[in-house]
Amino acid sequence: MSRLLGALLLLGLLAGCATPSSSLPPMELSVDAPGPRALEASAEALMAGGYVVRHADASLGRLEAVFSRWPGYRVRVEVEGEGDHSRLRLAASRGGRTLPPNTLEALAAEILARVGPPSP
Repeated sequence: MSRLLGALLLLGLLAGCATPSSSLPPMELSVDAPGPRALEASAEALMAGGYVVRHADASLGRLEAVFSRWPGYRVRVEVEGEGDHSRLRLAASRGGRTLPPNTLEALAAEILARVGPPSP
């Protein structure tokens, strides 16, 4: 009986680990800068804030960075643009869980300061 109870308890604990994380929409920014410049400004802002850029590909318009010390944030930047106008999507996670977009407000302000004011 106690084995059955222990097995059920263990199964219940493991089932709690399999719940999917909530998916929040990324923060979006509009900037008046070509895509490669917007991605470069994003990398500069992240590095100035203590992040380490792990992957960056200007041709794909993607960048991934991790915070160099605890609590281990991960930031992903995606850039789409036409001409001198770009749209940036910023998403952050910690421990595999998506963080709310407002956690990226300071980073967004730093990126905007590096490339200029947002377009109307």
